[in-house]
Amino acid sequence: MNNLTRIEPSELTQNFIKLIGKDWMLISAGNTDNYNTMTANWGSIGYYANQSIATIFVRPERYTYDFVEHSDRFTLTFFGAEFREALSLLGKLSGRDCNKVEQSGLTPCFTELGNPSFIEAKLVMECRKIFGQQMCEESFVDKSCLERWYGGSHGGLHKMYIGVIEKCWIQ
Repeated sequence: MNNLTRIEPSELTQNFIKLIGKDWMLISAGNTDNYNTMTANWGSIGYYANQSIATIFVRPERYTYDFVEHSDRFTLTFFGAEFREALSLLGKLSGRDCNKVEQSGLTPCFTELGNPSFIEAKLVMECRKIFGQQMCEESFVDKSCLERWYGGSHGGLHKMYIGVIEKCWIQ
């Protein structure tokens, strides 16, 4: 985290619709001995219970799911466009089958609390989980979302996590 400057979450000015939806992010969890990361483009940054929060969605089939599920914290890491290929690779490969971080060319680093991130980041958020809810079919008001995003071979319903953004670092 040496190349980044610590800021308060309230100082963030980025367009998170673009950052998450178009540029993508990495969701990472675990510790210095064992961690995993995955590329994601579903999530949000906002405010809840008088706290800055991040909301993420992880399918139970993903290897990263177990790390997020069993960790108190997770990190969200954002990169410049020059790392698009690495993010694409991290979204395609599973950490169950190979050392995908090594293959991506990104350099892992860890926060003071031992949470994983990457030296090449332009923005890192360290989040403490406060809520987790498995999505269920009966909760969808717009049922067309089920067929579009969960029908066929897409996989199971996501689990939604909300985390308080405790620390931010920016380039």
